[in-house]
Amino acid sequence: MNCNHHPVSKPYVPGQAPALCINNVPILEILSPEEKAEVMDASISKQYTKGEVIFSPGHSSANLWIVHRGSVKISRFSAAGKEQIVRILSPGDFTGELSLFSHTILTSTAEALEPTEICLIQGKVISDLMLRTPQIAIKFLEKYTERIEMAEDKLEQLTLYDVEQRLAKVLLEMLHDQQNDRLENNVLILPVSKKDLAVMIGTTQESLSRKLALFQEQGWIKLVGQRKIIIVDQASLNLIL
Repeated sequence: MNCNHHPVSKPYVPGQAPALCINNVPILEILSPEEKAEVMDASISKQYTKGEVIFSPGHSSANLWIVHRGSVKISRFSAAGKEQIVRILSPGDFTGELSLFSHTILTSTAEALEPTEICLIQGKVISDLMLRTPQIAIKFLEKYTERIEMAEDKLEQLTLYDVEQRLAKVLLEMLHDQQNDRLENNVLILPVSKKDLAVMIGTTQESLSRKLALFQEQGWIKLVGQRKIIIVDQASLNLIL
């Protein structure tokens, strides 16, 4: 997949988006104001439209990509073109952390799910900070360990859970994530399309639609439009896991 657009790149301007971007990343909270300014001096801000490819496999990476606004889908494709969604990045999330420890070739595709702004920071700047502030290196390793655990959990789900169990689990996880943000306790706004949701749980879009309809018939959820799902009975969803 190739990028068909040319994103706008902007240098860091104090007080504007990139400065806010770094403040959204808990791992970098321990930086002093001077260290944050150093990081921002070596960063640029890029904007992408919905559906635009941010990066694709085969490109070398020596940067940290931080989502300031919007959301990003990280995927991998098989030789036959089958997609597997690795994770969805929201504001404050980042990718490219492996480049902080070694030069790597990207194996994933990143696509903007909506109008998105990315803060792109030179990996060498972060690496130099790690040498001076080892706590940052530890925090990045903790985050990487967390992602390994998530990958193992996803593999377990695909191996041991049926489609209904995988769907229930991902709906509850998404609801939990949004409860930490801004929405009502039982209202889920899908962060991805139903096509992408089907890919996430390893099924077809048709099978997903049938399972969602079944959950609604059981009185566990209520479907409202294309993206809104009211979780009526969390206890029953938990029981099928």
